[in-house]
Amino acid sequence: MNIHEYQSKAILRGYGVNVPDGGAAFTVDEAVKQAQTLGADVTVVKAQIHAGGRGKAGGVKLARNLNEVRQYAEELLGKTLVTHQTGPEGKVVKRLLIEAGSNIKKEYYLSFVGDRKGACVVMMGSEEGGVEIEKVAAETPEKIFKEYIDPAIGLAPFQATRMAYKMNFPKEVIRKVTKLMINLHRAFVKKDCSLAEINPLVLTEENDIIALDAKLNFDDSALYRHPDVESLRDETEEDSKELHAAKLGLNYVNLGGNVACMVNGAGLAMATVDILKHFGGEPANFLDVGGDSTPEKIAEAFKIMLDGGQAKGIFVNIFGGINKCDLVAQGIVDAAKIISPDGKSLPVPVVVRLEGTNVERGREILKESPIANVIMAETMEGGAEKIVQLVKQGA
Repeated sequence: MNIHEYQSKAILRGYGVNVPDGGAAFTVDEAVKQAQTLGADVTVVKAQIHAGGRGKAGGVKLARNLNEVRQYAEELLGKTLVTHQTGPEGKVVKRLLIEAGSNIKKEYYLSFVGDRKGACVVMMGSEEGGVEIEKVAAETPEKIFKEYIDPAIGLAPFQATRMAYKMNFPKEVIRKVTKLMINLHRAFVKKDCSLAEINPLVLTEENDIIALDAKLNFDDSALYRHPDVESLRDETEEDSKELHAAKLGLNYVNLGGNVACMVNGAGLAMATVDILKHFGGEPANFLDVGGDSTPEKIAEAFKIMLDGGQAKGIFVNIFGGINKCDLVAQGIVDAAKIISPDGKSLPVPVVVRLEGTNVERGREILKESPIANVIMAETMEGGAEKIVQLVKQGA
């Protein structure tokens, strides 16, 4: 789960991480009032959306008086902001962060993230802050330093000190930097984060160390332990299909293409996405219906895939173990009954590959059904190639 920058900073402030003074504003008047309360020489007006790259997209403004705060708030609220992370459709700005400006001397990068290979948390730091860290990692990986943290011990002071020196902080601020690192790691662990990122972490002319930006992502599986965090969820920032699927117990990720796929098992789902790409298709989604599918669940999955007209074809790739192929087949028939007025067709061509438990019965159900545009495939490769062909022909 993601949250907004102002929410991340409020959490970090509670763990002793130094962040700028400021708060959220949902209207122009609230923005002006917040700026008036701060009384800063320079006020930063920042668009709040779940995406990076806001500064380059014009979503961060520096105001030197209240009139400018009002002007920038009017300009940003309601604006569709397009960044490298939003995609071309962008995201509408519905809230702002109003905070005091900082006298920046140098920008750095700092983050904590889970390392699956090492089965631990890794701290990453770089003196190349304030830019796209992915670009730094790709072009100059030697500028990114890592400290692997023993989960039984936590972040040791010597590790934080070593990182601070590698990042070329001045000697006089090393203690401040290590304190911030330790506090950030504590927040990461206590709140069950999957990512804690500060970009940029800044050194000011006054030799303060400030988290000028902050991003916290949380492990969805641990949210039951943190109702305070879950209450911060902004569903308007999330993909509506993904949100609907999650409430039904389906694992759905929108991939932006036009060939939808419904699969049971995450490994098979990833392989299906890969093979669709292999045959020249553009996967619309990752959809794992799990191992306990019912006809009702399959029908709901179809409704989600077809919602909005993004999908121009559907590939159903089921290897039935716990899942039963006959229940999947019945779900496809039920989906046609729900979606089509006559129950005899679906809006797009559907290619179905079934293997496993009750496969013969499942195939019989589909052959006996009145649905005209469902095609059976003997193999995964044949099914993927067929649906890609059908989608391209339709286009």
